[in-house]
Amino acid sequence: HVQLVESGGGSVQPGGSLRLSCVASGFNSDDYCMAWFRQAPGKEREGVASIDRDGHTTYADFVKGRFTISRDNADNTLYLQMNYLEPEDTATYYCATGYVGGALLGPQSYSYWGQGTQVTVS
Repeated sequence: HVQLVESGGGSVQPGGSLRLSCVASGFNSDDYCMAWFRQAPGKEREGVASIDRDGHTTYADFVKGRFTISRDNADNTLYLQMNYLEPEDTATYYCATGYVGGALLGPQSYSYWGQGTQVTVS
């Protein structure tokens, strides 16, 4: 079955950096668009960045210039390099795949989700 496992979250001061990883198994991940989402307490889940099988990327406006999404198809791993972190970036970050169409940063566009990794900036 499809499994996505995120790691790399933690606590960091404003201006700091973190690198999130998501290891995919149970499917051929290089066939699929993959994405990162985040959800803060009391807020809706929102798209952060996506990357298709050809390496084309899409970013939410609030992370442009600070975050970089990448993937290693050989290792079935998705990454999110987060720099210049702000307190507003505090959230649980989720990896997603199984794109079914629609907005690349829309939660409804993905079928499979990881369990999430917590990022706290304070």
